[in-house]
Amino acid sequence: MDTLNNILEYIGLFFVLLGSIFLFLGALGIYRMPDLYNRLQAGTKASTLGAMSMVLGIGLMQPGWLIKLIVIILFIGISNPLSSHALARASYKSGIRPFFKKKVDDYEEEVESEKGKMESV
Repeated sequence: MDTLNNILEYIGLFFVLLGSIFLFLGALGIYRMPDLYNRLQAGTKASTLGAMSMVLGIGLMQPGWLIKLIVIILFIGISNPLSSHALARASYKSGIRPFFKKKVDDYEEEVESEKGKMESV
């Protein structure tokens, strides 16, 4: 029985580490993204997966809490996407528009000129 507890402990530590990495990447995404919508997406996806992984890891390390923590995981899985959707929709309706970077594609001009040459032949 002691071996099973050690295995669950290591698997739980792995999930806690994985969750902390996702939470860090979510914070980095919030810092690096150009507008509200990209930041909201980066923060929500990473924090949902990070929080769920950390809670699952704690549940594996403390098996007595596992049922309660699974309920918390389900709540996180439902509430985080819904709240980010509500925030994005309210932001859009209040007039905050997404950031569009001007896209310059030099290769597109070459492709168009090649099409013109092919049509003239």
